[in-house]
Amino acid sequence: MNSKTALSLAITRRNALRLGMFGAAGLMCSDWLTLKAAEVLNPIKAKAKSVIQVWLWGGSCHLDTFDPKPDAGYDYFGKYDKPIATNVNGIRIGQALPRLAKMADKYSLLRGMTHGNNAHEVASYMVMSGTKPVDGIVNPAMGAVVAYKKGYGAGYEGLIPPYVALTRPQGRFSEAGFLGSKYQPFATGGDPAKTPFAVEGVIAEGVSDERQQSRRTLLGNLDTFSKAMEGSPLIDRMAKNKEDAYSLIMGEAKNTFDLSKEPDALRTAYGKNTFGQSCLEARKLVEAGVPFITLNAPGWDTHKKHFEMMAQMLPQLDNGLSTLLQDLSDRGLLDTTVVWCGGEFGRTPKIQWEAPWDGGRSHYGKAFSHLVAGGGFRGGQVVGATSSRGEEVVERPVYPWDLTASIYELMGIDPNGTLPTPDGKTAFISPLADKSIKIESGGLLREIM
Repeated sequence: MNSKTALSLAITRRNALRLGMFGAAGLMCSDWLTLKAAEVLNPIKAKAKSVIQVWLWGGSCHLDTFDPKPDAGYDYFGKYDKPIATNVNGIRIGQALPRLAKMADKYSLLRGMTHGNNAHEVASYMVMSGTKPVDGIVNPAMGAVVAYKKGYGAGYEGLIPPYVALTRPQGRFSEAGFLGSKYQPFATGGDPAKTPFAVEGVIAEGVSDERQQSRRTLLGNLDTFSKAMEGSPLIDRMAKNKEDAYSLIMGEAKNTFDLSKEPDALRTAYGKNTFGQSCLEARKLVEAGVPFITLNAPGWDTHKKHFEMMAQMLPQLDNGLSTLLQDLSDRGLLDTTVVWCGGEFGRTPKIQWEAPWDGGRSHYGKAFSHLVAGGGFRGGQVVGATSSRGEEVVERPVYPWDLTASIYELMGIDPNGTLPTPDGKTAFISPLADKSIKIESGGLLREIM
């Protein structure tokens, strides 16, 4: 055994933690390199059963949220010059997130996120699919891959589809990719902040359960063909599908979308707005066993009047996300649920004060932050670092495929595995497994797994 192998075997992640090598605020670069070298020797036990992807549609600014730079100057921090301490020594976050600051032990911050692309469509594709664009191929989003691996044909028995989008898909690309329309997300439509939450195809405003039942009875009486053909495999399968549909519309599954039965104090804590109630609905979907939920939260594309928008959106993010983490934890669900919060990129660290932007921030894929919690991710850590003005990653880069491959592994999905394509070619779940291409990587997030 050579000295490098011996070192890797001796300094496993568990031993390193026992020895207190890693402080609460993150890893030293040399520590991370040791872990990266020993990665193959330390397989991760799958813990996650569900993922809640809180998608900040348009991209949030890391300086305002998870990577404040109070010494960068007014042209960078703007109105957010007083970051607040968290309950983890050495970690500070943006001053508009006081509730999240009290629970930093439950999440880790990825301050080294990067991919360098500033176009919504391409950046969204890269982050949501964990792959790079290739001509002629549309890879599926992570939710579609999870639906394929953990949903249909994989023992999933829930009536609610295994990939749900609250409340509408982004439309930046086909989330199902080459897997086909079966793996598109079920978009709920409606607004969970309204009563009832009018979920497309499940709950119709103004139609009572009694009326639905009378319609069902009438249709049953009129369907003499199915009765005559009873015993036919095709007709029996159609009857089973119809019963499942009615169970979704009128049975227990419907209650998953009924927020009116939740305690009013809890609904208030989440925030009685679309984002807050979507976070609550995401928790209910986890309880129902749905393996992947994307919460698409629009409004973060703040080219103009950025700070006016943040005055509204940051408190909503703080209330909704903090309550979601606490609620999952209180119910014993956080250990088996990955919560992943971030967007397709960040916003420019330097503020555009001039007209017509009037204090806006533009697209910025060079350096940004995401938050991860639960499902096997340890809390109270910071991974990566940016420069003094937040303009570039200077320590431990995290590329989209590093993050998605890490989540796959926590879900028990081999990122080195393959997916079926229409033309029969080999498509890897993660591009990190494809030895025919060269791709930048900082490695899987083993230091927090």
